[in-house]
Amino acid sequence: MFRVVIPVRYASTRFPGKPLVDLAGRPMLQWVHENAQRCGAAEVVIATDDERIASAARGFGAAVAMTGATHPSGTDRIAEAAANAGWAPDDIVVNLQGDEPLLPPVLLRQVAGLLEADPAAALATLATPIRSAAEYLDPNVVKVVADEHGRALYFSRAPIPWHRDAALGGETRFAGARRHIGLYAYRVGALRRLAALPVARLEEAEKLEQLRALAHGMLVRVGDALERPGQDINTPEDLERAAALLGRSR
Repeated sequence: MFRVVIPVRYASTRFPGKPLVDLAGRPMLQWVHENAQRCGAAEVVIATDDERIASAARGFGAAVAMTGATHPSGTDRIAEAAANAGWAPDDIVVNLQGDEPLLPPVLLRQVAGLLEADPAAALATLATPIRSAAEYLDPNVVKVVADEHGRALYFSRAPIPWHRDAALGGETRFAGARRHIGLYAYRVGALRRLAALPVARLEEAEKLEQLRALAHGMLVRVGDALERPGQDINTPEDLERAAALLGRSR
């Protein structure tokens, strides 16, 4: 049994009001919520500090958890929602970003299942193969490397693993590199611990909050995504591409 929580804020530097923007006739957040409802979760909750988002979410039938306005990350927002709801430390929560209207529901089940299958893991997440040198070198694409047992070793905006000999020969070799998908499953106890820990040096350098877990010795399980996720929405141009895709799928 697992729950899905969608942490949502209204403000966005690049795209203010993004969660409620119209996408193929519905608020984008509604598409995200409907996808989550198809994954088999026991409960799907939208966690927000903004009454505009809460009102819209209730309008399309979503459960809403109101949280504080000062949370620096979605992880912190979900931690408050879990604490307020009284969820048990061993309960599993999946963090689904509110700008992922094209994320396949099977990935939500998969990431929760990874955590269910490994009692030693505090978190689980997914990755998918890097498909081009441009993707490999792009600092906006987060890469992950794991050990032979699927335990995360490091996440970085840098191109990892770096093929030294190929680079010395003027070649960019990206075979075997994996792109991190920003989808997480947590045990509630681990989620509370993460929210209480200080920002780690590596997290601050890379601006990647998952490095806080690794810096403090928490085991992060990484699986190969069963499907490649669709376009997330960061700009109006992304929105146009997503609308076209959704229009063709109807």
